[in-house]
Amino acid sequence: MATLPKVTLSPIRVFIANGQTLFREGLRRLLEAGGFEVVGETADGASVAALAERTQADVILLDLAMPRQNAIEILRALSASEVTARTLLLTSASGDRTQVVQALKLGAYGVIPQESTPQRLFESIRCVMDGQYWIGKDSISDLVKALRNDTHLEGPSRQKRFGLTPRELEIVTLVVAGYSNPDIAQRFSISGQTVKHHVSNIFDKLGVSNRLELALFAVNHQLTTETH
Repeated sequence: MATLPKVTLSPIRVFIANGQTLFREGLRRLLEAGGFEVVGETADGASVAALAERTQADVILLDLAMPRQNAIEILRALSASEVTARTLLLTSASGDRTQVVQALKLGAYGVIPQESTPQRLFESIRCVMDGQYWIGKDSISDLVKALRNDTHLEGPSRQKRFGLTPRELEIVTLVVAGYSNPDIAQRFSISGQTVKHHVSNIFDKLGVSNRLELALFAVNHQLTTETH
């Protein structure tokens, strides 16, 4: 019997942008031990876009407080460049929530606190690599409130449900709580494809294009219920 050739998946290519040398070096060792390929690093905010493009990184781990050019300026530079890498913000516990909100609006794919466990960091990188937004369950409520305040949206409406079915409303609640599609599928004992179909319908009905926009819309219009 002929043996099938082994399929070797290329490791995710990560670029580190952080102003602290010791932290950067520790992060490199951690990522490499976790099976990622660190293709470059810098402490200079002004060089991030050029280096990320040169190294063909998949994911940029970007410190919110970079020297010379801050994260907001860097994200603007990235959006104007040919860089296809997805950006994940590294924040401290005292990070500026307004800056985080602005960064997400400028194209960042998520936020990961520097105090997170290695496993959470690895999960966040894989998540944004798959094109999903990473906003942890612990921070999404505060973040959505900050987004609502930042965009000066009007007060909520309890009655309007925008044509969502009871099951779609349940799924909206779990998305806002930070659950992934596999988590939702397991909770409701349905297939991942069914969840994907529900989420797509929800996006269409609410006129949103990603989970972050959905979370903002849902909280503003009180479309969520308590999760247990």
